[in-house]
Amino acid sequence: MSLVKFESMLKTNNVYFFDLVEFEEIIIHYLDVGKHALAKKAVKLGLEQHPASIDLKFLKVELYVFEGELDKASILLKRIERIEPNNDEVFIQRATISSKSGNHKEAIINLQKALTYTDDKVDVWSLMGMEYMYLDDFENARLNFQKCLEIDYEDYSALYNVVYCFDMVKKHKHAIKYLNTYIDKNPYCEVAWHQLGRQYFVLEQFKEALTAFDYAVIIDESFIGGYLEKAKTLEELGEYQGAIDNYLVTLELDDPTAFAYVRIGECYEKIEKYEAAISYYKKAVHEDPLLDRGWILLTNLYYDEENYQKAAYYISKALKIDEDNSIYWKRYAEINIKLNFFEEAVTGFEKCLGLEDDAIEIYIALIDVLSFLGEFNDAISVLYNAQKRHKNLAEIEYRLAGLFFILNKENYGSDHLIAAMKIDYGYHVILNDIYPIVFDNEKVQKLLADYKKALE
Repeated sequence: MSLVKFESMLKTNNVYFFDLVEFEEIIIHYLDVGKHALAKKAVKLGLEQHPASIDLKFLKVELYVFEGELDKASILLKRIERIEPNNDEVFIQRATISSKSGNHKEAIINLQKALTYTDDKVDVWSLMGMEYMYLDDFENARLNFQKCLEIDYEDYSALYNVVYCFDMVKKHKHAIKYLNTYIDKNPYCEVAWHQLGRQYFVLEQFKEALTAFDYAVIIDESFIGGYLEKAKTLEELGEYQGAIDNYLVTLELDDPTAFAYVRIGECYEKIEKYEAAISYYKKAVHEDPLLDRGWILLTNLYYDEENYQKAAYYISKALKIDEDNSIYWKRYAEINIKLNFFEEAVTGFEKCLGLEDDAIEIYIALIDVLSFLGEFNDAISVLYNAQKRHKNLAEIEYRLAGLFFILNKENYGSDHLIAAMKIDYGYHVILNDIYPIVFDNEKVQKLLADYKKALE
């Protein structure tokens, strides 16, 4: 009723009287719903009717802080402190101003002062915990959040923060110990069981993790996070059908997500139910067309099934979303080789190199396609680039030898063939695979035979 009356007053320009509690409720409501302009009006009218109210002045400080007017907030706080020097809220607000200014150590000092005056220490400990987290002092942050839990063991926000602090310093075993102690006091807390399972999962203790997630979903049958983590754990244990069943539960409990569809598809793929996998990957990309992971999974399945036309269609979808992904360009090139589109394959491998994916496999694949196309000089140029990044590799030297023999530059060819044999004589069979004319060359055969004799 107070809210309706206040808004009616604003519309009619009439002035109504509100008691102090009503003003506080109106202002807090507007702050909670983000209507700061109305909160500001309410504070102004409230102080006109109750000019001595410290609580309204604190709300005015909050509004100053929200608007970034920190100097005005500080000046008003000094005035309040002169009236009530032992008011904990003065130091809490001062800490907020310090925190907003990036001075977290000063904020902590003010919060420590607030602790000496407040009866509600939990809120102050929570604020101190956050300030310590800003400083990456996770030990002190955790100790403050633990104090909150000692007073109110159902403060799940504090519980999450305690576990987060353990996570940040990778003290997973300590987290497990703490959570087990907490569960002894509050055994029906699904949040604690869920967090316990996550710690076991990180340590790859998947059976223990599964037990914890089981308890979480038994306590709360609608706990989506519990089912998701349970499904992921079952995947790690190789129990893919069980994982699928749990992912399906999450789809029943809430709106479907592309993430769940993808994970279900991957599980079906693991148990070689490829049609089901394709079906769920398609559901994933329908749910989120910008999910490039869904498109690449479809690409790879069709590639493995040798359906290269469909693989080409889906890889183009993935590349439209992320054209700077060298893995996608490599797959694009491989598909085009299968389709005998060699120029496109060259483009794909060149894109990989342009994205600084200079794995030897990329160079070799590009060189072999260029050689097949008769672009021998381009292939040699790529080989020399490869040689700068990959020293003393037989794969490179044998190809250089073969290409120079093809170009009738037998001296260069001989030099590279000798270098190749010194690295790995047995690998010379690659010449027969990729340059059979060179392999049959009498000079090449003599060099191979002489080197073999020298080895004996």
